[in-house]
Amino acid sequence: MLKWWFAIPFWQRVLAAFVLGVVVAVIDADIGMAMKPLGDLFISAIKMLVAPLIFCAIVSAITSLQSSQQLGRLGVKTIGLFLLTAVIASVIGLTVGSLLDITPTEHLVKGAAVVKEVPSAAQVLLNMVPVNPFAALAQGNVLQIVVFAALVGIAINRVGEPAAALQRSIKGGAEVMYSITRMVLQLTPLGVFGLMAWVVGSYGLASLLPLLKFVGAIYLACLLHIVLVYGSFVRFAGGVSPWRFFKAVFDAQVVAFTTCSSFGSLPAAHKAVTERLGVSKEYASFVLPLGATINMDGCGGIYPAIAAIFIAQLYNIPLQWMDYLLIVTTATLASVGTAGVPGTAMVMLTVTLNAVGLPLEGIAFVAAIDRVIDMVRTLTNVTGDMMVALVVGRSEGQVDEQVLLAADARNQ
Repeated sequence: MLKWWFAIPFWQRVLAAFVLGVVVAVIDADIGMAMKPLGDLFISAIKMLVAPLIFCAIVSAITSLQSSQQLGRLGVKTIGLFLLTAVIASVIGLTVGSLLDITPTEHLVKGAAVVKEVPSAAQVLLNMVPVNPFAALAQGNVLQIVVFAALVGIAINRVGEPAAALQRSIKGGAEVMYSITRMVLQLTPLGVFGLMAWVVGSYGLASLLPLLKFVGAIYLACLLHIVLVYGSFVRFAGGVSPWRFFKAVFDAQVVAFTTCSSFGSLPAAHKAVTERLGVSKEYASFVLPLGATINMDGCGGIYPAIAAIFIAQLYNIPLQWMDYLLIVTTATLASVGTAGVPGTAMVMLTVTLNAVGLPLEGIAFVAAIDRVIDMVRTLTNVTGDMMVALVVGRSEGQVDEQVLLAADARNQ
């Protein structure tokens, strides 16, 4: 039986688990909610990997890129493309939200206001530097881990031969983490089944009906961004068929959709871009953690734009062209500041609402269905990270063309 199961392509196993989880929850919501421990097991196993994997991978990536000029060029291109897609995402969100009437057809009972503290720009910068790097590793503070790992990698390159033993040790550690990652990813179908059964069993399909237009607008904008924007970059800047790209990263997309965590999707995304698209492990280990930290087109670009328009319509507050400009600006900045963990897009939404003077109480209307929206937001974020890995990687010779050609041949 197990031999037959593992003979099925991985993406088909994941998709079957996804559908089965939904079906089980629709048939019996209590059974669906009882499947939550399976999802928790998968999430815990993924979280176990994140801190050591990011640290070892980033240090190994930077020490492999001995040329500071090459490292600087890769960094500029990567962050530049992240910011460009964030602006486009905000514009798409505004366009979809403005063209569609997303006010709910049914009256929504106003709940308690969801007010969360938003750190200042100075505090964000201060929070990037770990006071205790070991505490950052233990607590899973990914942004601080990224900063510390980058400093360690740069220092190893500057020290040279005396630090060669440390470089080899950390590179060995990265390979060990890659091996553990491959083992943990075999739990993906089990985790996807548990998570989907729990989500549908907890919320129910009927609970989405009053906010169906709002949810539909988010999903439409995200899918437009993925297909049109990412697909265009893959085709015209990466020189790869969008269909082949999306097929290669499908497994990672499913993991992102079900876990709602950019960081939790890192192992699956790393496997997809390195094994199926030929991106070097060094660059993938650099771009994917960085993208999970600052590239949030779904959470910080599309979502705040549409949510702001939704809340403005809900309270009958007209928006002027300056308001739209502020929404684009703050949504783009939010896409850089949003952490890649479930639910934090709600925090950054307050930035956009404050900027245009909209009532924070409006967040209460969308908080109940945030998990459902978070699925497609994370899918968008992770797909963008993988797109940048391919496009920038290929422009800088960080893609194994033989692996890419082999993937093309398999997909034909």
